[in-house]
Amino acid sequence: MGRVTALDEDFGWTLGVVFRAYVKATNAAVGDLPGGHRGYQILTAATRDQPESQSALCQQLGIDRTVMTYLLDDLERASLVTRRPAPADRRTRLVVATEVGRTRLAELDLRLSHAEAHVLSGLPEGDRETFKALLCRLAGHVNELDPVPSACQAVQDIAESRP
Repeated sequence: MGRVTALDEDFGWTLGVVFRAYVKATNAAVGDLPGGHRGYQILTAATRDQPESQSALCQQLGIDRTVMTYLLDDLERASLVTRRPAPADRRTRLVVATEVGRTRLAELDLRLSHAEAHVLSGLPEGDRETFKALLCRLAGHVNELDPVPSACQAVQDIAESRP
């Protein structure tokens, strides 16, 4: 494969290009879901992880509590999740996927796998899994070094780094 641009060896530029492609593809795949990709993450966690509380879900996904409340309201109105009192502490709310939510998640998983395949289509199939595994390992390492409590904080950090 030939050079794309003089910046093709710039790590930040290459990450940005791949990230933009991923955001476009995933927005197309889950854009009709309340909350978009964030809604997908909440629905996934509510289905597969079963966090012990709404607060734990905020921490797990790095979503501000106020933002989470609005996202959950939207997902509840769409009958995808429900908030239930925790058996051990009725002041604590559990976020649980509904049957409609579980069915919708299966559809979204398929759409997202197609979006991911589209973004990674420039790599041979074997390299795709290697790339994802390395990226996952790097992300875990970077997050341990400098954890970001919320996506809002990440955006603020980026904005503050600009001259």
